[in-house]
Amino acid sequence: MNDTAFKPRPLDGITVVSLEHAIAAPFCTRQLADLGARVIKIERPGSGDFARDYDERVNGLASHFVWTNRSKESLTLNVKQPDAGEVLDKLLATADVLVQNLAPGAAQRMGLSFEALHERFPRLIVCDISGYGEGGPYEQKKAYDLLIQSEGGFLSVTGGPGENDMAKAGCSIADIAAGMYAYTGVLSALLLRDKTGEGSRIDVSMLESLVEWMNYPMYYAFNGAAPPPRAGAAPPPRAGAAHATIYPYGPFPAGDGGTVMLGLQNEREWQQFCNKVLLQPELADDIRFNANARRSDNRAELRAIIIEAFARMSADEVIARLDAASIANAHVNDMAGVWAHPQLKARDRWREVDSPAGKLPALLPPGRNLAFEPRMDPVPHLGEHTDSLLNELGYGATDIQRLHQQGAV
Repeated sequence: MNDTAFKPRPLDGITVVSLEHAIAAPFCTRQLADLGARVIKIERPGSGDFARDYDERVNGLASHFVWTNRSKESLTLNVKQPDAGEVLDKLLATADVLVQNLAPGAAQRMGLSFEALHERFPRLIVCDISGYGEGGPYEQKKAYDLLIQSEGGFLSVTGGPGENDMAKAGCSIADIAAGMYAYTGVLSALLLRDKTGEGSRIDVSMLESLVEWMNYPMYYAFNGAAPPPRAGAAPPPRAGAAHATIYPYGPFPAGDGGTVMLGLQNEREWQQFCNKVLLQPELADDIRFNANARRSDNRAELRAIIIEAFARMSADEVIARLDAASIANAHVNDMAGVWAHPQLKARDRWREVDSPAGKLPALLPPGRNLAFEPRMDPVPHLGEHTDSLLNELGYGATDIQRLHQQGAV
């Protein structure tokens, strides 16, 4: 066993209570659990987090749920029941962090605003995740990942060049962005509490999280500036899987039906590409292609030349030439290719976690700290820890039975 397995983790002893569903908040709290935090996930009795039912792709379990909910304890609690409110109060009295991504205004109506909680639990950190943040004309709007991708301008730069060719990201990037900022926000709030002795509030907006990631195309179209003539529109034109302004930079077919992704960043690499990959050194000084701007202007002509050259090679042969020329490249993997990726295997990045469906593979968290082993505990059954948590909070068998009968848990 790895000698770091029993060493302290950064968040050992930290308790997180989460009123969470879908992706943003669960992704945040799972990462806190990775670092050793105890995460108590509050779910609706009978149904739980609705992400449990998104699909049945993982031996009957939902793919999103398996991804974002390992290492947590599941407590079923009907927070609208008076007796359930008492349970929640007892939990919060022992907690360091509350994370919630309920519908806009729901936490305040339940008395879970930071202001209300801070009076009773001055050391409690409260992290509120919402679509648009507190205040402003969009505060009460529903916000799902695709809607935020649209509002945040992501769709305007993703997809093909046609008016109707926009494409969403293939994963929930707005949720992921918000979850990441919530995660780092909680870590910074814990550090701040060490200095001040008091908890603080973190207000995370999905829109603001994604717009932060959109700053390059925003600055590209800064102050209504006209784009370069080759771009056709501001912000940069949608270019499918190719780069909008650098060429060649994108996918190219090989002769065996495979696809190779490659990217050139400078004129030295262009010379190498012509000499060692295309074996056409005369192209390096061709007036159509001897600067990135010209290559981008004439990308259709250059693409035809590249495709003709690659047609005589397999994808692996193309990649071998690119590697020999020190040209950046990549395989275009599907999900099966990623599961079998040799780099992930060589770096021992896979572990097994238990779940209601048995053992499942799980990727170690990125940015691994070699001083400790990340927590990789089971994905919980709905309500799996309800009775043990109630017992821990001082409820006896009779009280626990009563709470079940009332539908409070």
